[in-house]
Amino acid sequence: MKAHTANLINSLVLIGLGLWGYYETNAITALIPVFFGIALLIATKGIKENNKIMSHSAILFTIIIFIALVGMRLPKSLDQGGVGLYRVVVMIGTSLVAIIFFIKSFIDARKNK
Repeated sequence: MKAHTANLINSLVLIGLGLWGYYETNAITALIPVFFGIALLIATKGIKENNKIMSHSAILFTIIIFIALVGMRLPKSLDQGGVGLYRVVVMIGTSLVAIIFFIKSFIDARKNK
């Protein structure tokens, strides 16, 4: 899998699960992953075209949402349990996979120089 594909999957998961969480809870904070997902979705074309600014911005956003999900949302979801926990775990998983593929693509780009 390439970085732009991992980013696309991650952005769609963030948007879909964030909207699901919002409609289930009506908590405005559930839309935070949606906004990050939209930004990542917009960046996908630039990542595919090897645009460094888009790639670095996308990994920055991905790391920010990953840290927010792990550090802030996961502990609350563990206490509450239920379907919300599964949504958070899936968003964390796709974000982690996207980070791994971004790092791999940066290493490969460095080797090809």
